[in-house]
Amino acid sequence: MKQADRLAPEEQLRLASYLLEKIIHCEIKPMPRHNVKEFRGIAPNHLGAMDAQEYVNRIRRGEFPELEIESRNEV
Repeated sequence: MKQADRLAPEEQLRLASYLLEKIIHCEIKPMPRHNVKEFRGIAPNHLGAMDAQEYVNRIRRGEFPELEIESRNEV
């Protein structure tokens, strides 16, 4: 993209024409749609049956130092 930005307008037009011609001959398949139910059980027992709010509260109290939350207070 950066290289295309450096091209002269005539070259950009030639590049656009080339890309359009190339893509015309491609078969574009739609991305498969997923039902949210498909993700059920993908990470079983991640919280160890702990309530999600309790998990967040414990992280905030620093009970899980390996999961330290980065501070977004950048100067």
